[in-house]
Amino acid sequence: MMSKKLKENISNIIETIKNEEIEWIRLQFCDPFGILQQISVDSKDITEESFFQGLPRLDGSSIKGFKDISDSDMLLTPDPSTFAILPEFFDMDYREDDSINYRTKAARFFVNIHEGYTGKRYSRDSRYIAEKANEVAKNVGFDKCYFGPEVEFFIFDKIVLGPSPMSTINWSGGTGYSIESREAPWSTDNASGYIIPIKGGYFTAPPVDSLNCARDEIGSTLKKYFGIRVEAHHHEVATAGQGEIQMEFDELLPMADNVITLKKTTREVAAKRGRIANFMAKPLEVDNGSAMHISQSLWKEKNGKKTNTFYDPNDKYAELSQVALYYIGGLLEHASSLCAITNPTTNSYRRLLPGFEAPTNLTWSRSNRSACIRIPSHHKNMQVRKRIESRIPDPSANIYLAQSAMLMAGLDGIKKKIQPPDPVDMNIYKLSEKKKRELNIKKLPVALRDAVEALECDCKYLESVFEKDFLEMYCEIKKQEHISVFSLPSPREFYMYSNV
Repeated sequence: MMSKKLKENISNIIETIKNEEIEWIRLQFCDPFGILQQISVDSKDITEESFFQGLPRLDGSSIKGFKDISDSDMLLTPDPSTFAILPEFFDMDYREDDSINYRTKAARFFVNIHEGYTGKRYSRDSRYIAEKANEVAKNVGFDKCYFGPEVEFFIFDKIVLGPSPMSTINWSGGTGYSIESREAPWSTDNASGYIIPIKGGYFTAPPVDSLNCARDEIGSTLKKYFGIRVEAHHHEVATAGQGEIQMEFDELLPMADNVITLKKTTREVAAKRGRIANFMAKPLEVDNGSAMHISQSLWKEKNGKKTNTFYDPNDKYAELSQVALYYIGGLLEHASSLCAITNPTTNSYRRLLPGFEAPTNLTWSRSNRSACIRIPSHHKNMQVRKRIESRIPDPSANIYLAQSAMLMAGLDGIKKKIQPPDPVDMNIYKLSEKKKRELNIKKLPVALRDAVEALECDCKYLESVFEKDFLEMYCEIKKQEHISVFSLPSPREFYMYSNV
């Protein structure tokens, strides 16, 4: 039964679609691996009934990780809270001759996915998994779960694959890639005369930073069209157009929606400039990779008053409550299995290496960026800013799954009262292996295969939110990805081993 408020909201949306003469509606969702999927429907199909009956537009067997062909009819139900009129330049086919582009007025909804015939919510729908995780937190007394991802990415001039990235058993031509960026020291096309040295990009200003205006446009577009406030953006450490955008924190599901909107907007702004946005964890061998540090806090609400359960002003070390410490204990306890979800590609583990400011050791600390869990400590006596930051995830993760899995790990730590080890305030990158053993510092997985095997052995804490068949499917596909990459000889291997 639709509430009066929801019915009014839907009526207003339908009226807006009509008054704004919106022709096409983009229905969007993520597959289990975080890839944005979209279908465009005639705006006349968006009726009051479509919001609770769903639109019969999805063949689930054609989405990776979804349905078998024998039972593939699925429904898409628009979420009215995600309605947004899109910028004119979205979804354009950019070519040198701009006159060939057809411009139309369109809007988008994120959708919830339902089983055909029965209408039940689909257990592998990323948004549904996020909703269930949020509900678990509420059931144990936490009214608000706040997340704040910091999304790093590259905007390259061009990525060239060649002769072919799709090597087959009878094909012996080899494969390779090249990355072009006017900022990079290897650039042969640098009209500005400025370059950014390896690891020399952090906080550079224009004209050295050639993408400041692009990030401005991303932030302004997010605010104007989607109501998303960007707190800050800057050039990141790496050369070749690495940037970071920090959005204002929000609850689990809307924050995940915002990250997907950010990634889509970044790609569109880059495409408009004839460039390409890249969210791989480690596209450059010689420089820092891209992370997605995720801040987290749990709040309770009583009589209209919100209380941050992670904050304790009497704690002298970091103003952390016992609840926060147990949450950290859960994240560290399940860190290896979490990596299969928060760092879900073979490329993710090319970032998690010593020497590139990425975490490799299971530690926590205050203000220490060499720890995998950091307690930001810019301010003292500020309840609203108290949070823990996981520095392990990267932007290739499905944000709905990553946030949900970390929440489940943290809640498991609270439930089981898992006390974390003592914090390590030293620069962990400079510690000897002997010293790490003395401090009982464990390591993160070094390959996707290791993380997947850890998830297969340690998944009980997830099963109230992630169905068992989902985890089995996910692990199987990720193991296949590992094999497909590691079975292909690389150019570097020929360089190192061709004379053995």
